[in-house]
Amino acid sequence: MKIKEIIVVEGKDDTRAIQRAVNADTIETNGSAVSMETIEKIKLAQKVRGVIVLTDPDFPGEKIRKLIVEHVPDCKHAFIDKKHAIPAYGRGLGVEHAPPSVIQEALKDAQAMEAYAPEWISKDDLIDAGLIGGPKAKVRRMRIGELLKIGYTNGKQLHKRLMMFQISKEEFVEALKSVLQEEQD
Repeated sequence: MKIKEIIVVEGKDDTRAIQRAVNADTIETNGSAVSMETIEKIKLAQKVRGVIVLTDPDFPGEKIRKLIVEHVPDCKHAFIDKKHAIPAYGRGLGVEHAPPSVIQEALKDAQAMEAYAPEWISKDDLIDAGLIGGPKAKVRRMRIGELLKIGYTNGKQLHKRLMMFQISKEEFVEALKSVLQEEQD
């Protein structure tokens, strides 16, 4: 599978994982201390070929993603669920541990974030759905993130991502129905 866009990853191990999964070029941020030189490379890559950001599903990965969005708001984003980013042995969490099929699926589902999207789903909707507060909120948010292909977030960030990815009320309701049905089974 050939990817036209340049994929932004955190390091060399991520680049190797990407190259095992697809034929693509990468830009490495070298961790969360992203330099302005790297930001300029990402801007140029976006202008020339487009960019897909694929960072680790953890706090530093989210920090890198937010920094890139500040400077290159029109790039696409791909997400890997934490359960696919855990090594078979040892410790850590990262893209480099994901199987090629998971990376391929994440890249296929990459979406652009919209900075100023309409609010189709309110924070009250999230509270009513049991996605903010309550004993099952975290598990439900994890599953909603998987189903909608927007990654895992805390409650506050979920609202922001739903708006940025312009998830419609209908898409949200369908995903929520699936999550609630799974809880029943």
